[in-house]
Amino acid sequence: MCGRATLSKKPAELEKRYQAKFIQGSLPLKNPLPNYNIAPTHWHPVVTNDARDRIQLFRWGLIPSWAKDHKIGSRLINARSETILEKPAFKAIHKRRCLVPFDGFYEWKRHGKQKIPYRIFLPETPVFSVAGIWETWRDSTGQTIPTFTLLTQPPNELMAGIHNRMPVILPADQEEVWLDSDLPAKEVVKIIAPLPDHLMKAYRVSGRVNKVGINDAGLINAVPDNPPNTLF
Repeated sequence: MCGRATLSKKPAELEKRYQAKFIQGSLPLKNPLPNYNIAPTHWHPVVTNDARDRIQLFRWGLIPSWAKDHKIGSRLINARSETILEKPAFKAIHKRRCLVPFDGFYEWKRHGKQKIPYRIFLPETPVFSVAGIWETWRDSTGQTIPTFTLLTQPPNELMAGIHNRMPVILPADQEEVWLDSDLPAKEVVKIIAPLPDHLMKAYRVSGRVNKVGINDAGLINAVPDNPPNTLF
């Protein structure tokens, strides 16, 4: 599962990275950048297959077009890449794919009864793309809400020491493949593979990140990776 992330870059940096433009005035209305504690239900930048020259803000947590209630989005923040073709909720894989930019993500490692937060990032890649799919949903008032979910996969060696899942991080040369609407879903999922662990690093961060309401640059600072205190 991937349920928390960071994007500590400014809008201009994202525009340069993706060769795309934000819609004027959209960011102040949603979750502004930089964001050090991105969580489900936050509005977050994405690049979709049908508008590659724009960076749009979608809400994290997929709401299928047929859903009766928006609350389903809180349960669809991730999609398992191994079974995504089998799940009706994720049929967007066939026609609606997107890139979700991050510069790090958080995961929690179990140590007895405790969960210790770590931040994982790519030292040589200031902004990386996670494979996503997107949908639009209309509520009872007629308002349209665009949403997305992240694909996950089994972990590489580095992540296996922290958690049993990891996001599908796309190498830069596969981003265009993922966005290719003409490529059948059964073919595009074949590019999915865990990123080699030597391209990633992980470090422990403060437990302050557990609170979604806390969002400051100090969250991405490393803290000593000492074993939790015990009574013995």
